[in-house]
Amino acid sequence: MLTWLREIALIVGVALVLSFLIKTFLFRAFFIPSTSMEQTLEVDDRIFVNLLVPQPFALSRGDVVVFRDDLGWLPPNGTHPQPNLVQQALTFVGLLPDSSQQHLVKRVIGMGGDHVVCCDADGRISVNGQPLTEPYLAPGSDNKRIPFDVTVPEGKLWVMGDNRNHSADSREHRDESSKGFVGAGSVEGKAAVIAWPLARIGFIGSYPEVFANVPDEPAALPVRSGQ
Repeated sequence: MLTWLREIALIVGVALVLSFLIKTFLFRAFFIPSTSMEQTLEVDDRIFVNLLVPQPFALSRGDVVVFRDDLGWLPPNGTHPQPNLVQQALTFVGLLPDSSQQHLVKRVIGMGGDHVVCCDADGRISVNGQPLTEPYLAPGSDNKRIPFDVTVPEGKLWVMGDNRNHSADSREHRDESSKGFVGAGSVEGKAAVIAWPLARIGFIGSYPEVFANVPDEPAALPVRSGQ
């Protein structure tokens, strides 16, 4: 009996250590509280984030990322009731998000050096002169309601929600000191999988084909006569 209990304790201990290591170095759970990423992500979706992006693996345009609210885009979350032991255990192993820090989830549209403009005559965003056809947008999304023309500084990201009519993303913060750019160092990881509800389990797409023709450098501006 004592041997059996020791074996059970060992199995539980190993499982907890492995879960902690996975949470710390590989994946972490987050939930979606708003409609800003519909229909890619819906309210109350539970997602797992790949912590190996952006380090050691690089971010790419089109990635859906979770980042810390280091710029204060969200209102203060107030006080939360102390989690019970079960909630603490699930948070410890990475199956529940840590409610002590606020995060946002958006799609990377522009990276360091990119020239991002909204919009062309068809209402499309362009990156380095290449218009984007974005199949992931929520129905009725209207880019033209918030025009912009920005060049992303090195080490920064220009991020936008897929539900363009209901996302307080980089566009909404251009008048702040950050100019709407998010530091790459604030990124916790790349959203990889919807884990809950069961009916929505699946991978979260980066849509590399949308950005496949974007040149690495912004298009050169035409030289005016007389210059």
